Amino acid sequence: MARINLIEPAQAGAEVKEIYEGKLKGKPGNIQKALAYRPAMLGNFLGFYPSVGRSLDRKLYEAVYLRVSLINGCHYCTQHHIQGAKRAGLTPEQMKTLKEGHYAGFDASEQAALRYAEKLTRTPDGASDTDFADLKKHLSDEQIVDLHMLIGLANLTNRVTGPLALEVEFPEEQI
Repeated sequence: MARINLIEPAQAGAEVKEIYEGKLKGKPGNIQKALAYRPAMLGNFLGFYPSVGRSLDRKLYEAVYLRVSLINGCHYCTQHHIQGAKRAGLTPEQMKTLKEGHYAGFDASEQAALRYAEKLTRTPDGASDTDFADLKKHLSDEQIVDLHMLIGLANLTNRVTGPLALEVEFPEEQI
């Protein structure tokens, strides 16, 4: 059970109802229901979130987000990104190896990004020139910026949804 009351559509003020109906097509998730206490923040978040990571392949995007969420133990984000990973084409075996922290089932580019995401999640100030040299073998500068923002976004949402004890809105799956 969430540690705060969530703003359901029936209780939402006009500004939040507009966001719920417009951007969320009448189906806000629990993170949006929590952010609805601050309508401007909710609106900005919904504009920002989909802009992150778009130069990355969708499979890589979901693998990175899922791995960061697994490292952080964020149940809510893990469940959401299991769904996204399936839609992006990750196999059950690849998700299992992500959970275990092994990346052999991924190509060299994906492995470099996943190793880097893990390093930054565990040691945020641990990036080295060697890490960047490895990334630059596989990713453009634009993709490297997107990767950083994706890692940051995943860590941010993990640190919001986990401590608030937000519940998953759909049947859960195990990796």
